[in-house]
Amino acid sequence: MKTRIVAREHVAGIIAEVGIDTLMDQMIERLTVAAAEFDSTKTLVRERDGFHYSKPNLGLLEWMPVMHKTDTITIKVVGYHPTNPAERGLPTIISTVSAYDTYSGHLVGLADGTFLTALRTGAASAVASRLLASPDSHVLGLVGCGAQSLTQMHAMLRTFPIDQVLLVDVAQDTMDSFEQRAQSILPEGVLVKQASLDLVLETADIVCTSSSIPIGEGPLFRDREMKPWIHFNAVGSDFPGKIELPVELLHRSLVCPDHLDQAMKEGECQQLLPDEIGPPLADLIQSPDLYEEARKGPTVFDSTGWALEDRVAINLLLEHSERLGLGLELQLEDIGDDPLNPYDLA
Repeated sequence: MKTRIVAREHVAGIIAEVGIDTLMDQMIERLTVAAAEFDSTKTLVRERDGFHYSKPNLGLLEWMPVMHKTDTITIKVVGYHPTNPAERGLPTIISTVSAYDTYSGHLVGLADGTFLTALRTGAASAVASRLLASPDSHVLGLVGCGAQSLTQMHAMLRTFPIDQVLLVDVAQDTMDSFEQRAQSILPEGVLVKQASLDLVLETADIVCTSSSIPIGEGPLFRDREMKPWIHFNAVGSDFPGKIELPVELLHRSLVCPDHLDQAMKEGECQQLLPDEIGPPLADLIQSPDLYEEARKGPTVFDSTGWALEDRVAINLLLEHSERLGLGLELQLEDIGDDPLNPYDLA
């Protein structure tokens, strides 16, 4: 029994063969189907857990498990260290995703999760935005222009008739490098420009926030007059005490979390009481008509990372890896001729 390993070089090969636009489109559609078919009696999604620490640097290492009964268990281990880009030249988020056979416990696949996390987070925002945002949205605001902003923009470009992207970031060099980083996913005719936060909030139809605002220093802005139908994809809240949006905005919005219990501890929903929170993403997809009136006003997708997204992501990657012959197949586990002898390694 071998394990399929999909490392960075193999992911690059898959992107080259399949195309990044096609991968994003496939992720959006598969997430939509997975959420629409989600049944908590068949697919068990655990709230993520892990270690939060402040030394040697502020960071966390968490695990996100999901089990589809009679199929596989998927576990993502993800590290979040906001000082990585400046101090180590590493991504803020580094992760791996593993898939296990529920019949035997065999490790079926192991893949880079850094790319997958970014891709599926953008795709999840697209899934939510298709239900919550105006279908005619054409001005996108990005508050925070780091790694996550690229996939947020990519997903919105694949879903809406976006013709203008407004950038805001406290780091000027991050804004300055954005367009170069986004070259491979920017269609011709889309205007990208730096803007003030006020201008973004005044003119955007959709705003994606993916900041690294420190714990206890939020929100990013005060509530103010905006387009009546404005939609926010709030991606940056991932710590207790870390928030991006003002509570006044949340109180007048339909707020939909990806994972309710998790969002109440680490997302924007930590500012709200349970009866002030709207439907989780799966419920929204399964019963969209119940929330049609609320979607005429401001809406918020509270994206803290749903482990179901990781299951969809690694399954898509493993499928392309096997089809294209990209990846490694290794015998990692101690499985010998005699299952009762752990020393039978020859």
